[in-house]
Amino acid sequence: MKDTFKHQGLRQQLVNILKQKGISDAAVLQTIGHIPRHLFMDSSFLDHAYQDKAFPIAADQTISQPYTVAFQTELLKITRDAKILEIGTGSGYQTAVLCELGAKVFSIERQLELFKKTSKFLPKLGYRPRKLIFGDGYKGMPEEAPFDGIIVTAGAPFVPTPLLSQLKIGGRLVIPVGDEVQTMTLFVRKGLKEFEKHEFGEFRFVPLLEDKN
Repeated sequence: MKDTFKHQGLRQQLVNILKQKGISDAAVLQTIGHIPRHLFMDSSFLDHAYQDKAFPIAADQTISQPYTVAFQTELLKITRDAKILEIGTGSGYQTAVLCELGAKVFSIERQLELFKKTSKFLPKLGYRPRKLIFGDGYKGMPEEAPFDGIIVTAGAPFVPTPLLSQLKIGGRLVIPVGDEVQTMTLFVRKGLKEFEKHEFGEFRFVPLLEDKN
């Protein structure tokens, strides 16, 4: 669980790459520069931890590319104490980014192996989501709704209606939609049945699967 000067230097290089790629939110960049991403990966990938690439983790899932994490987080426009629902806890890296930005994080993971590992690991680094559950991301977390923001970290073939209904008025849902390749999509809730939709180019994610595993 070491974080060395070398790691810190590599993170600053990564932050510079993200700036060049168009990430401009100072709080998001500072957070990426602060969180030791290498601790969220298997040791065999340590050399790759600060490249702007996705990498495999347990249960055939991936830790998202830092650019993707930064891009999705920037779209959420997080304010301190915002209630954020994360669909797909994964390694917990995105969760840590949300916590570090001061959000109250509620997160769902459908892979039991990942859920067990990440729920033990995050508190060791000082990150304490409000709620971390093993469950079906398509259903969201109705008992904790409404949310200021919802972030989906896997590719969804369609937009799950429960997620839209769990947004506050003014809330933002950031979700990659599509099968082979996904379009990063932002929905802003304008009224009870009114949503504004924005699309932001193509990304590649592991699929968002229904039920739990």
